[in-house]
Amino acid sequence: MTGERPKDWSEWLHLAEWWYNTTFHSVIRTTPYQALYGQPPPIHLPYIAGESMVAAVDRSLQAREAAIKMLRFHLQRAQDRMKNQADKKRKECEYLVGDWVFLKLQPYRQQTVSARSGQKLASRWFGPFRIVEKIGAVAYKLELPENSRVHPVFHVSQLKKRVGSEKIQDEWPITDVDGSISKEPMRVIDRRIGRKGNRAVTEVLGEWSNSFPEDATWEILPELKQQFPTFNP
Repeated sequence: MTGERPKDWSEWLHLAEWWYNTTFHSVIRTTPYQALYGQPPPIHLPYIAGESMVAAVDRSLQAREAAIKMLRFHLQRAQDRMKNQADKKRKECEYLVGDWVFLKLQPYRQQTVSARSGQKLASRWFGPFRIVEKIGAVAYKLELPENSRVHPVFHVSQLKKRVGSEKIQDEWPITDVDGSISKEPMRVIDRRIGRKGNRAVTEVLGEWSNSFPEDATWEILPELKQQFPTFNP
């Protein structure tokens, strides 16, 4: 609109705001106007040219209707453009009960005192696991190992169909209840004396579960034992 009406677009900003606030939003399942005031917005009655006997009023209202049409066109075109871009990354996937699929778990969320290396190369797909039930249109229930602590229902975007006898990762990783991959210290490789602030501390080079040996990191021993009470270095 600023490109088409460079001289007077600012005069119609209130129309753009009104149109946005009275348009149905799929996220909140209502219009922003109704969400704020608790009642539907007033119905806009289009102006028909010639209804007003005053020429200045007639011209102003006709200009308003033209601006509203232009606003509708640009807003709809922007929505269509965003939808087309989003649809490029979508693909229709449907599985049958009994199919074997691989499961993509969430990347590990950092919870320790230092950053981990090599996470981009770590495994993300696990399985295969058998589909035991279809839940709704886009969710499936999997037959997970008994030691899993996550809910067995997953969105189709987290699944990938097994092809032939393809095998990726049999061992179920340590996971949180929300499905993110966890890491726990496995063993201490080396020790050293470090410094934290103005005091000396004991640091250990720890090897972590669900990671490669070269991903071992130096951790402050008291903090490591406080975070993992059952770990005995």
